[in-house]
This record gives sequence, C-alpha cells and structure tokens, in this order.
Amino acid sequence: MSEAQVTLAPSAAARVAVIAAKQGKPAILRLAVEGGGCSGFQYRFGLDEAPQDDDTIAETDGVKLLVDSVSLDLVAGSTVEFVESLGGSAFQVTNPNASAGCGCGSSFAV
Repeated sequence: MSEAQVTLAPSAAARVAVIAAKQGKPAILRLAVEGGGCSGFQYRFGLDEAPQDDDTIAETDGVKLLVDSVSLDLVAGSTVEFVESLGGSAFQVTNPNASAGCGCGSSFAV
C-alpha cells in the first residue's frame, strides 16, 4: 500500500460515509478503471471491505479511497468529488491524465 496520489474531496467523503452507514459497511470507496465506455476507459466505484496490498490509499475525514496499482497509472493526480445538480448526483473524477471524455463524464481517453 502506498500514500495518496489521488484525492478524495470532502463532498465525496461525506457521501461515502452516509452510504456506508446505511449499508453497515466500512467507509471505504474503491475507484477502478476498466476498458470500455464511449471514450475507451470508464470509472467504476464501489464500497470495499479492506485495502489490498497493491492499493494506494487516500483518506479524508476518516473515509478511505482505494485505487489499485493498474488503475492508478490512469488516474494519478485525480480528485474524486460528489456533485449534485439538476441532472442528478454522482461521484465525479477530475482527471488531469484524460485527453478526452464523454458527455456523461463516466468514460475517458488518455
């Protein structure tokens, strides 16, 4: 495990804490990158039970963000936020490595 090369914004930490409490799970969010989506890669979020050996961990307000070593190459320097708008609410990744993205914000290209 290594120290954060990604950032979990307070807005995302607060939302993860609420979701985890409702589900009776630890306040640990996993961000992974998978192939697919309209731009080549897509973000996947989910609650996790514990870090793995190759995870990078960011922590904000007692909430952890885990990113595996393969995904980290694509999201290093990113910030994960939780945004609410008229169009809905979602976790959003501000990724400085992305050269293009789709309109929905869930897929990107490098």
